[in-house]
Amino acid sequence: MVFSSFTFLLLFLPAVVLLYWRMPGRIRMPFLLMASLLFYAWGNPVWLLLLLYCMVLTWLGAKVMCRVKHRKAVLALLIILDLLPLLWFKYADFFRNTLEQLTGLRIAFDTPLLPAGISFFTFQALSYLLDVYRGDAEASPGLTVFGVYLSLFPQLVAGPIVRYTELEAQLRARPAPQAAEMRAGLRRFIIGLAKKVLLADAMGRFWGQMNGDFSAAGWVGAWAGLLAFSFQIFFDFSGYSDMAIGIGHMLGFTLPENFDRPYRAGSLTGFWRRWHMSLTGWFKTYVYIPLGGSRKGRLRRDLNVFIVWALTGLWHGAGWHFVLWGLYFAVLLVLEKRFMPAEGRPGKKGPGPLRQAITFLLVMLGWGIFSGFGTELAGAMLGAHGAGSASALTACAAFSPMLLLCCAVSFLPSPRREKIPAGLARALPALRTLGCAALLALCVAALAAQGYAPFVYFQF
Repeated sequence: MVFSSFTFLLLFLPAVVLLYWRMPGRIRMPFLLMASLLFYAWGNPVWLLLLLYCMVLTWLGAKVMCRVKHRKAVLALLIILDLLPLLWFKYADFFRNTLEQLTGLRIAFDTPLLPAGISFFTFQALSYLLDVYRGDAEASPGLTVFGVYLSLFPQLVAGPIVRYTELEAQLRARPAPQAAEMRAGLRRFIIGLAKKVLLADAMGRFWGQMNGDFSAAGWVGAWAGLLAFSFQIFFDFSGYSDMAIGIGHMLGFTLPENFDRPYRAGSLTGFWRRWHMSLTGWFKTYVYIPLGGSRKGRLRRDLNVFIVWALTGLWHGAGWHFVLWGLYFAVLLVLEKRFMPAEGRPGKKGPGPLRQAITFLLVMLGWGIFSGFGTELAGAMLGAHGAGSASALTACAAFSPMLLLCCAVSFLPSPRREKIPAGLARALPALRTLGCAALLALCVAALAAQGYAPFVYFQF
């Protein structure tokens, strides 16, 4: 089940929110656990066994780890057991192909289908184990509370990646959402839905036309297509995060923010502080800092950056182009740390628009590596096939208004409330309500006309 399907929008979400809102507090968490398990099992019931395995193993394992002498050995075993499904479902085919290329051996087995969200809930389970081991969190006494933490349906399949310490108090409080909170959550959900259905899906259709034949796309179509892919992946993923946070508010939970207008960043360091912030924070907390961070000299810091970004690339997908994408950013971040002034440092701030443009260009080129079209895309962008066919140029012209709209949403600053005229400020609540209603109507119309497309990050 996906957020942009009619089954979810018209049946699952209203039923769950209304029942949760009206039921006694003592049964809210069991109900939410059952609803989350149903949500995950909807697409493929067999995947539910995998989620339950991770849930029970992690919960029981943490309790055992707290009671034995050799806690580090138990932690290592639990990490391995939690990672085994991820390694099999996501990386078995990658390791098999790599080994075949290196040795010439033929290794035959059926490629497993990647379960939705496995990378996300596995990382949440690992963060829980590590926090309990380090004393940052207490082991959850009840399976229900921990089960809701691991399987909470708003963020189960594509994040944000939430630490147990961020949700524990809220889960134990069994929150009852207030009317104002529900309204704010609904608005946030509709904005995320619009990002996905109206912007990301349109950009995905244009990108699909261009990457189908780069010789026809030419350099105009290749550059425009890569720009569209950059917007697709942003609006798709940030739209999901907005919907997840919005549903969380409707249920009384506060989930962490995952995006902060990343394409307005004036440096790559700033970009990664604004993009998929929960994953960046996870790697910083559980990999970069334990490796020594920047405390052991410049060379060790640079090595740590390379390790983290190689793992970040591999987390996103089982392919060498993902690893190359991670290493691409590792090189740029190391160079930036050594030779570029920090973004916003007093007295050393470069020209904002120029820094933003350079940062976005480097990020966009990175998305070219990420896309997997590497050499074909690069050749087309460098003019190997000319400007492009008449049909490709026509498609570029047809999608140019949508590209300009995506640019405006991504790059223009939000108006400051204190600079809004008083009369308009008083009318803002009503205008916001009307705007959300219009966006919802447009989304429903678009879904009825074209159906829903899976979220890009479901495959990661």
